[in-house]
Amino acid sequence: MTPPPTRRYDPDRRQRIIDAAIRVVAERGIEGLSHRSVAAEADVPLGSTTYHFATLDDLLVAALRKVCVEPPTAIEGWHRHLGKDAPLAERLADLLEAAMTGDRGRIRLEYELYLAALRREALQPVAAEWLDAAVGTLGRYTADEATARVLIALIDGLMLQLLLSGRPFDRAEARRALARVIGD
Repeated sequence: MTPPPTRRYDPDRRQRIIDAAIRVVAERGIEGLSHRSVAAEADVPLGSTTYHFATLDDLLVAALRKVCVEPPTAIEGWHRHLGKDAPLAERLADLLEAAMTGDRGRIRLEYELYLAALRREALQPVAAEWLDAAVGTLGRYTADEATARVLIALIDGLMLQLLLSGRPFDRAEARRALARVIGD
């Protein structure tokens, strides 16, 4: 008699599945995400993806959470730069330039997951948490929360326009736009 197969101890499997989902979305977009595509990318059995994430929305929530807390998007990381002694518009232009110079794949991935919340209700709380954290962080350097919200909206708009148009980042243009909102 053949002994029953033993379960393989794999404590990192859940995280590998999340990482694989992020890679799938980065390469194929959200429409390319499926339990099957993630299982193949993570090199795990299909049942593992559905065991850890019953729905694709569950998997997307985990992916969005990971993307929102990892550098370079970690909001708390902004403090190191925003605390420098320079006009706020200058410091924000530096952050935008760092994000938009070179490979834009990571920024594209972040916005793809972030904007998926428009149609996927399960993602909305995660996107809202990110917005609130961004406003809270930026609000420490602005006159009020309303100004911080307008700045976040401007930053999102500028980055989305650059991603959609493929235009190079114009630091002087971004700084002028930011300064108009701030009053620098």
